[in-house]
Amino acid sequence: MKPNPRLLGLAFASADILLELDPEGQIVFALGSAPARDCPSPEAWRGRHLNDFLGKASRSAFASATKGLADGARTGLVDILLVCDETQARRARIRAFRLPELAPALSCGIIFEGAAFSLELPPAPRLLDAEAFLDRSRHNLEQAVESSTIAVAFVDVPGLAVADGEDGHRAGVRIQAALQAASVDGSSAARLAPERFALLRHAEDGRDVALEVFEAAAAEGLDLSPLVAQALIPRGADVVSTLKALRFTIEGCLQNTALEHPERLFSQTLKTTLQHADQFRVAVRAHQFALHYQPIVDLGSGAVHHFEALARFGPDSPAKAICMAEELGLIEEFDLAVLEKALHKARQPGNGLIKLAVNVSAASLSTDHYVEALLRLTGGDPLERRRLMIEVTETAAMQDLDAADRRLRVLRAAGVKVCIDDFGSGSASYDYLRGLSVDSVKIDGSFIRDLQPDTRAHTLVRHLVDLCGSLKLTTIAEMIETEPVADTLRALGVDYGQGWLFGRAEAEPQAATFAPVSAAPRRTGAQTSWR
Repeated sequence: MKPNPRLLGLAFASADILLELDPEGQIVFALGSAPARDCPSPEAWRGRHLNDFLGKASRSAFASATKGLADGARTGLVDILLVCDETQARRARIRAFRLPELAPALSCGIIFEGAAFSLELPPAPRLLDAEAFLDRSRHNLEQAVESSTIAVAFVDVPGLAVADGEDGHRAGVRIQAALQAASVDGSSAARLAPERFALLRHAEDGRDVALEVFEAAAAEGLDLSPLVAQALIPRGADVVSTLKALRFTIEGCLQNTALEHPERLFSQTLKTTLQHADQFRVAVRAHQFALHYQPIVDLGSGAVHHFEALARFGPDSPAKAICMAEELGLIEEFDLAVLEKALHKARQPGNGLIKLAVNVSAASLSTDHYVEALLRLTGGDPLERRRLMIEVTETAAMQDLDAADRRLRVLRAAGVKVCIDDFGSGSASYDYLRGLSVDSVKIDGSFIRDLQPDTRAHTLVRHLVDLCGSLKLTTIAEMIETEPVADTLRALGVDYGQGWLFGRAEAEPQAATFAPVSAAPRRTGAQTSWR
């Protein structure tokens, strides 16, 4: 007996339902079984157009796959949204093929996937913004981080922001509802940008967020391909550090809105930030960093006045690590470790006359702890304080100038000198000059490196020197690399200079004399007082 080609087609397609379509797309034959009562039976398919059962995006995808299909050929599997009735749909895959025995009919095998879901539009959820997401994350982490592993999922939905009309709006509502439902408490999803989302969820939650977002968009006829990645927050992780790392991640990644795969960058950045924070914390506590010492020279006499202690973490610039430490609340511990290491150097035999400047983040002056620690570390020999200068950096904003000024006054009363570092590089420089009790101002190197007469930088430096002179403050210019620049600064009345012209930062303080043309030579290693 000759085999029935339709039965062969059903077996060939490995499908749940086999359909035959006439050239107009009408279903003339259906064979197989629906996987559940929520899907049409084969009898219900007959006499209907295939498009009656497909979502809008699925119709175009199927038409494109079958265009020009030759006899004996077949398509690959095409993902579709199968509309079961007015209220429900399910995901499926369809493959079309042309059996010569059934020409000109087009045979189609449908494979059902997953459970049915509702087509009814859910209430529009109110997603959090970035700041509210961080606040909600704090609460959830405090409640759950000891008992379960939490993950932050980052979701990017390319094309959502440009979806037009009612379909785009409805798809957005569905997507947001799906993300909110997948969050750890049903209310911890955030919209960070028009196409970018984040949610806090249990790491053990097995639901496929990408699939749910895809289905939500497909239910409204949009063919969107969500990108999802997540970063695990280790059980027992420090909540404060984790939240700061999360903030650092979100703010850093959102600065670039043209990322190809932002969800991957979010995930990787958070993982990396948490790892680097742990590594930084360990390195600081074990003093696993070096200090190099760069001379700062009296421009009038050419003698080394003091040295700036500069931290080094291997061959790379420490700027990124220090920025991260400020963002994650690790900077005070680091600033104190630098101070301890610098004091240890100053106490070594042969270094009894050198004076050292150490950098202090504005964030470290937000409490009394740094000042109290400095006074305690130097309590055995209060005269050591007269050999110290702290350079207040502006990389972190100083929230309370009055409180910081009270702390600086305590240090100055104890004999420690205070300098505003990198003056002119940030918006708060003049606020610091107006509100803080200091002894010196270090002019940012961007004004100094290529300083020439009759330029705006020259005018700015001249006015700043005059201003500091009227306030009885000394001035330090950094990044001096050539003698003509040094001569210009001397002529302007700048007191001290720092830069490669006078020496690079070295593992040991290297005292030397750099005599100006107009000055008599001084003996090597000569030192001057702070004034």
